[in-house]
Amino acid sequence: MAVKQTAGREALGTFAPKFAELNDDVLFGEVWSREDKLSIRDRSLVTVTALMAQGLTDSSFKYHLETAKKNGITKTEIAEILTHAAFYAGWPKAWAAFRMAKEVWTAGEVTASAKEEYADSMIFPIGEPNDSFAEYFTGQSYIAPVSADQVGIFNVTFEPGCRNNWHIHRADKGGGQILICVAGRGYYQEWGREVRDLLPGDVVNIPTGVKHWHGAAPGSWFSHLAVEVPGENAGNEWCEPVDAEQYRQAFEK
Repeated sequence: MAVKQTAGREALGTFAPKFAELNDDVLFGEVWSREDKLSIRDRSLVTVTALMAQGLTDSSFKYHLETAKKNGITKTEIAEILTHAAFYAGWPKAWAAFRMAKEVWTAGEVTASAKEEYADSMIFPIGEPNDSFAEYFTGQSYIAPVSADQVGIFNVTFEPGCRNNWHIHRADKGGGQILICVAGRGYYQEWGREVRDLLPGDVVNIPTGVKHWHGAAPGSWFSHLAVEVPGENAGNEWCEPVDAEQYRQAFEK
């Protein structure tokens, strides 16, 4: 998937248009997008190491650390990467890199107290970890049955940054889903359409046959009641995950 970058044009579009073009269209649009040659995760690893080796722990370094995190490099891995590189790049450079990496990887960490504080903010329970559907979520979600009679109603809670995969509700007749937002801040997006911000009190009607996803904003928990609309032969078709770039576009829109 091509990486869309506009920072060059935004910062230097009129002053150095050729440099801006090379930055946005070649470096990010072409080189970063050659995932058949090297994964975007490994490109993040190479970039972070190269910048650290030069001692360039500025805003661009933080951007690439954040990108590395979004591209799947874990806190344990970045600690090991910087420790290994320290022996080749220099100890002071590693210290500077660690300070910024610690800030990036601990930002928004979920603690027991944060979970309890959020639970106290709404009238419905968070419930248990949503293990049965964990393979269809990026991040941790929880589920609490509210009603199993007549119509299935579940309170679904997303930790900050958590979202479900693209999916489609199917039914021969009727079907679909209704989301009633009860706490926190989240997003909803249909395929090919703009992202919609979700806040408590918002309602989303999702018809059958519409590819979509929903989840929490990066710095906020989010909960909605999921109301299963009765239908004939109703079920979910789970599709691909919402990748890091698609999710980034949601909160940078």
